[in-house]
Amino acid sequence: MEYFDLIDKVDIFIFLDNVQLEKQSWQVRNRIKTAQGALFLTIPVHKKSLNTPINQSYIDDAQNWREKHLKTIYFSYRKARYFKEVYPFIENLILNPTKNLADFNINIIQSIAKKIGIKTPFVRASQIPNLEGKKDKLLANICKKLACDTYISPQGSAAYLEKEIPGGEIVKNGIELYYHNYEHPVYRQLYGKFLPYMGVFDLLLNEGFENALTIIRQGRRKDFHYLEFRKKFLIKR
Repeated sequence: MEYFDLIDKVDIFIFLDNVQLEKQSWQVRNRIKTAQGALFLTIPVHKKSLNTPINQSYIDDAQNWREKHLKTIYFSYRKARYFKEVYPFIENLILNPTKNLADFNINIIQSIAKKIGIKTPFVRASQIPNLEGKKDKLLANICKKLACDTYISPQGSAAYLEKEIPGGEIVKNGIELYYHNYEHPVYRQLYGKFLPYMGVFDLLLNEGFENALTIIRQGRRKDFHYLEFRKKFLIKR
């Protein structure tokens, strides 16, 4: 939900599809809620080398994971309020026959964004010509290529953005840096005590397409300026 809130609030959203694939990351897995608690659903992938980018990584369909994922989702959510409306949509997303991991993930994200009413334009980093750099240098160059004066970052990226100098290459290149601030809202959910940070499928199946964006926006808070973020979370007292 936090990811879709970030997409919804920005003027343009960039898919970093040309960066290194990290196994056991959100690039290949997400969580659903079952009667036994949270469960990761993972997409098996072929990886040419340790440095293989996401857009050159391919799904391993020899493991029959699509049918297994759908069966798990079906039995976990068949009693959800909006199951009949949402499950066929999810089924089509997972049965998308593409083997390219980036294409598969981007199709899911864009399809959900459109379905719930997010109108933010998307750009793939791999389609930006003459793009160079890694980590914060790459992000700064993307901003410059697209004439963006402000970058809103997930908080987890602070580990490398703030590593060398405050604000890293983003601020060094004259671009304003903010960290996304989100407090997870509570919504109707199966199986007792509410579990936050499930994949967005959980929200859709329990609350439906029409309610989803309103609920997502309920968690939105004022973003942290990078100096405020450093003072609040990074500087030891």
